[in-house]
Amino acid sequence: MNYISFLALDSHEAVRPVFLMVLGVVLTILTWRLARTSGVWTARFLVAGALLLGFGYAVMMPLFEAGVIERYVPGAQGQRGAATALAWHVVKIVVMNTGWLLFGTGIAMHAKSLDAPASRPCTQSPNLTHP
Repeated sequence: MNYISFLALDSHEAVRPVFLMVLGVVLTILTWRLARTSGVWTARFLVAGALLLGFGYAVMMPLFEAGVIERYVPGAQGQRGAATALAWHVVKIVVMNTGWLLFGTGIAMHAKSLDAPASRPCTQSPNLTHP
């Protein structure tokens, strides 16, 4: 009888890509449902941010973890494909940061925290012209 060692599946490195894929899919699905009850621009911000984050978490990050996309190591001597690695690193940074920016703005718009009234009432500006 063959015994399967679950030590490899119990490691943090083996579970992380699966967690990232599940996180990306769940975030996209929950945001899609939240956007159905939102205004037009709020829904656009939410869905655009969730799609970028879903792509980043479900596709790009597991590829980085698996080593399919080479990591960029600054200052490494003789790194094979340094330009390609740097380009993928820039794409990852732009996708993830833009996704969080759009998603966060959409959540703030959905919570109506951007429509908050002024903390103090506006007063009349003094008349600077002399009669």
